[in-house]
Amino acid sequence: MPEISIRSMLQIATDTLPQSLLSYLAFRVALRQTAEALTHEGSALWESGDQAGHHYLAEVPFLKEVPPQIQLELLAETWDRHISRETVTATLVDEAVVYAVCEFTAQLAEHDPERLTWCLRGGPIDVTVPVDHHLSAELRALYLNLSNEGDFLLISQFLDLPPEEASDWKERLGLDEARIATLFDVLERWHPAPELLGNLQGLVSVGEAQRLARLLRVPIPA
Repeated sequence: MPEISIRSMLQIATDTLPQSLLSYLAFRVALRQTAEALTHEGSALWESGDQAGHHYLAEVPFLKEVPPQIQLELLAETWDRHISRETVTATLVDEAVVYAVCEFTAQLAEHDPERLTWCLRGGPIDVTVPVDHHLSAELRALYLNLSNEGDFLLISQFLDLPPEEASDWKERLGLDEARIATLFDVLERWHPAPELLGNLQGLVSVGEAQRLARLLRVPIPA
């Protein structure tokens, strides 16, 4: 899949997430479906779909209860870092978002290709790709090729453990408490910040930005 001209600067471990049409596709589809689910519009399209009512962060068990409006905000923040012209070290939340948008979109490619195609329509980039198992494999490889440990997938395993035992296991696995704390901080968020739409530059059209502003009650950037 061809590269977009903007150079990627989101660093995950020792790698950077490639800024390509593939990464655009993953973020775009996860964004549009989560926004669509939030409005409860087009529900008839989902009556027979495996992804019905499924927001993208459900791919990360620890974050599956994050409100959809905050899921959109987190996606926007990670996207903004992804297209930054300066090197930005990914937080554990960024890593979780990247994994989730790739896996969510890969599953959609496998189970509901027509819906994936719909999610791409009307965006700032005209993308037409064959939606098949090859695409889902490419989407998963986009994340799996990065040199990280997927620590965000381990956190939910410690929630039922006594604090001391949980700390012991975190130490054994080399989990950084400061990085883990960013995941807990997300759970306390409810209202999206005014910067949300500004962080979606290059991912939504002007008309979509206006609809999102009304839906989320955030200002449209000047």
